[in-house]
Order: sequence, then structure tokens, then C-alpha cells
Amino acid sequence: ALACVAASARRLYIVTAPTTLDPQDVIEALGRGVSLEELQHLVADEPSASWERDLFAALATPSPDGRAALVNEQLTELDLRMKEWERVPRVCASIATSFGILLGTLVLRQGLASAPDLSGELGELFVRSVLGDAISVACFGIVGTAFCIGAHAQAKRLAKARMESSDRMVERLEALIPASASL
Repeated sequence: ALACVAASARRLYIVTAPTTLDPQDVIEALGRGVSLEELQHLVADEPSASWERDLFAALATPSPDGRAALVNEQLTELDLRMKEWERVPRVCASIATSFGILLGTLVLRQGLASAPDLSGELGELFVRSVLGDAISVACFGIVGTAFCIGAHAQAKRLAKARMESSDRMVERLEALIPASASL
């Protein structure tokens, strides 16, 4: 369950930080008068800003048709980044549930197999104790499943919002192209 939670958390991280610059921050900076050249200089030496550098290089293409093709290529690249590990939380939810129930069943089996011949209240107490242990183990798997499902839903929402804001950012950047011919 913990490994599944960690893998689902990794998916959330991938969706929250697919690029160095947040598109909403870039839109706000453009609204304050920051130029394309300033944005280019900002990401020029940043190793993790490869997507932004490629996007700005695509926007600097002189041919409008070539520019559109290269910008669309960068949006496709961003979409691929956003889909990385997309299925992991769903798979992890299934694994966490299955293993939780499996291990709970094994605890119950082991407890009952090694049970002494007890009858009456003492036997009932023993069975309840073993049953409680088995349910506790199964619950860890179910909690892991709940986290994985929540992570999947949140990642889906974040990915959609990030792609929409990236599209708005690219539209704003493309609108500035005629004003700044030399990137």
C-alpha cells in the first residue's frame, strides 16, 4: 500500500510540475509588460526549462506555417509529459486493494490454523482477535486504494487545468510575435 501511495504521489508531482515555468505566471508576467526576450533570458541557463526553450525557439521561427507546426509540436510534447504515469494510480489502487485483502486473508488463515482447541468464551475471544488483525491488515490496503483514487482524480483535474492554461499562454505569446520580430 505504501509503494502504491508513493507511486500515485509521483504521478501528482509529474502533473504539478511538467515545466519549469507555470503558464499562469507567464500570462501574468506578460500582462505586466514582460517581453519575450526577458522570458527567454530567464530560462536560457536553466537545465530544467528545456520545454520552455524549445517553445520560445518555435515562436522565433520566421515562417508562420513553420512556427505553427513547431508550436503544435511543443504542445504535443507537453501533453505527453502530462500523460506520463497516467495509469499508475488506477493500477496502484487495484494492487493495494488486492494485496490488502490477500494479506488479511493470510493473517486470518494463519491465525485460525495455529489456533489452540479453545471453546466457549475463550475461543470466541481468540477468533475475534484474529479476525480483528485480519481486518486491520486489509484496511491498510483499502486506505492505500483510497489515496490512489484521490490522487488519480486530482491529477486528472490538474492536468486538464494545466493544459488549458498552457494553451492560453501560447495564444498570448503568439499574439506578441508581430510586435517582437527578433527573439
